[in-house]
Amino acid sequence: MALFIILILTSLCIAGREALNISDCGAYARRPEYTDIAVVCGTSGIDLAIQICPVIYTGYNASLLILNQIRNNVDCQGTLDTSVMPPVVRFSFPIREGNACGSNFLTTSSQGTGVFSDFSNIQSVNISGVVRSSDPTIGTITYNAELKYFYSCAYPLEYLINNTQVDVSSSSIALTDNNGSFISTLSMTLYKDVNYTTPLVIPPVGIELRTNIYVQVVAANLTSQYFVLLDRCYASVSPQPSNSTFYNLFVSCSRDQLTTMLENGDSQRARFYFPAFRFIEQQNATISTYYLHCITRLCERTTCSTFKQCSRKKKRSVETTVLQDSITEPSVLTVSVRAMTEGSTVSSEETPSGGHSDDKGTSVGLGIAVAVLVVIGVAAMLMAASFYRKLNLLR
Repeated sequence: MALFIILILTSLCIAGREALNISDCGAYARRPEYTDIAVVCGTSGIDLAIQICPVIYTGYNASLLILNQIRNNVDCQGTLDTSVMPPVVRFSFPIREGNACGSNFLTTSSQGTGVFSDFSNIQSVNISGVVRSSDPTIGTITYNAELKYFYSCAYPLEYLINNTQVDVSSSSIALTDNNGSFISTLSMTLYKDVNYTTPLVIPPVGIELRTNIYVQVVAANLTSQYFVLLDRCYASVSPQPSNSTFYNLFVSCSRDQLTTMLENGDSQRARFYFPAFRFIEQQNATISTYYLHCITRLCERTTCSTFKQCSRKKKRSVETTVLQDSITEPSVLTVSVRAMTEGSTVSSEETPSGGHSDDKGTSVGLGIAVAVLVVIGVAAMLMAASFYRKLNLLR
């Protein structure tokens, strides 16, 4: 019985602590400041934390803080947290349009710069709103100041996925959320089959040239209003391709003739494949190692088809050259490919585009031989005609 009474008293004390008063705040009881709100821009939701003691000091409590004028939705109401000092009111809501507790969504476009300079329409989405105080005063006047806590999260919708580690069963890497970034939802994985069921494990000796490499970029745990659209994928000899040789697999609608696009901009995954090649500058190495990078756009489902039109982006030819722009993205994933350069079933002079240098050399040699034979034949005919005339004159 005594234990039962103690439990009741404990629960009453806990319940009483959920409604703080000014005496509970101590030194934290003060006028509101601009720094009283903390915003965490996550990949699937936004979290707000507002210090409650300045709110109480002004004449309100946690229940009188209203998110975007939404009063009757329990999921949009604040929760008092007294486990931290100073105590705060927490709001947490998803970032899906139509289900973000009244938040405003504004998508803006700008010219790409740096690694995105190939594209003229780089988008970002800004999600914003306000937590206001609801004055309980009944009458004509009030002595309580109005409180407004504004929040805003800007998310870029274009990312560079740099990749390395494919000698394991999967190259997906979990990253901690970056404020205002969806990069941690993206991953690039290599597969060995067209059904994308068996991850590609590259052996220590590398993979044979012309072996198909199946690439998949996926957005996981991301709001369903965005699809994945690959704007550009390329290979480079350096994991951070500043001032390194690179080769475009595709840029917008311009594709290498051996790159096959299977799915792009139609769901939260993109798929393509290409045959393994090697870089000529690594011809003296036993294994040619290079790195895959994909510039990935998150486009709204209703607008993805617009970005898939070639006329909306700058075109760039598919070629091998040297990249001058530095890579400054702080959060990257890495995938490397190792191709055989010796002991392979294909010519050791094979170029990245799939051309055959030996075949070209053979064709040139054959042409020269035919030309020589023609010249010799013509000379023989002229000599025979001249000899025949001399015989006729002697007769």
